[in-house]
Amino acid sequence: MKKPFSKLTERYPFLKILGNRYVLVAILATVWWFFLDNYSFFEHRILDKEIKELEENKQYYKEEIKKDSISIRHLNNPDQTEKYAREKYYMKRENEDIYIIEFEDGVPPDEDTKSL
Repeated sequence: MKKPFSKLTERYPFLKILGNRYVLVAILATVWWFFLDNYSFFEHRILDKEIKELEENKQYYKEEIKKDSISIRHLNNPDQTEKYAREKYYMKRENEDIYIIEFEDGVPPDEDTKSL
């Protein structure tokens, strides 16, 4: 009795290799690992992209923390605190008048300006 796929294997000799059960198990395991598993190759690519984005965010926030730390150190000085309050929030001392002069071409249109 001839095997059912003997004509096929005579015509295509590479199919003889696929008849081996170890090769079949290896192929099925590879397909499983690449496409079907929770930790598949494609899922790893997506997770690697997310990790890269998070690392970039981490670096950005570290730089921002450094900038803020420098600002805090400057604001511990009373003179710098007063200067910041006057420039940013238009605060003034008692018995003092402040006049804010804004030029139309000097102020960007998206900047919020406060008037007293």
